[in-house]
Amino acid sequence: MRKEIDQIIESMQQVMDGQPWFGRPLFSLLNEVHPADVFKKPNDEGHSLIELVYHMITWTEFTLHRVEGRREPDLAAMESQDWRVIDPLQHTWSKGLETLRFDHDEIIRVLHQKDDSFLDNPVEYRDYNFRFLLNGLIQHDIYHLGQIAYLTKWLIPA
Repeated sequence: MRKEIDQIIESMQQVMDGQPWFGRPLFSLLNEVHPADVFKKPNDEGHSLIELVYHMITWTEFTLHRVEGRREPDLAAMESQDWRVIDPLQHTWSKGLETLRFDHDEIIRVLHQKDDSFLDNPVEYRDYNFRFLLNGLIQHDIYHLGQIAYLTKWLIPA
């Protein structure tokens, strides 16, 4: 049976590119941002758009690796990438958007091969199951999407 997996896939797609209830989807906002603006921080504090995108990539990749059953990288390696120092030569805006989209698409591709029983399996390195991880990733994306929406309004006034 795939009822719950299909709902998770649908929720992920709505957040990324669909018509979510809460507002605009992630890539609709991110694709409007000029790459020259992605390093700006309101009042020189908080996180920039590029920091938020690469933070989201870290936990999307963690989720992808767990869903795929990869043993590497381990949790410590993933956590070392959380809120990484952004090197403008290495961490470009286009690469970040490409990676974030690819990783989400890969999670969805792998989930299409699973059934609902997969959701009860424990997640390596964590004390919870895949149901909690995948719903948590959706919540994490929505949380940071709110920050991104705020920053894009600040960067691109109406």
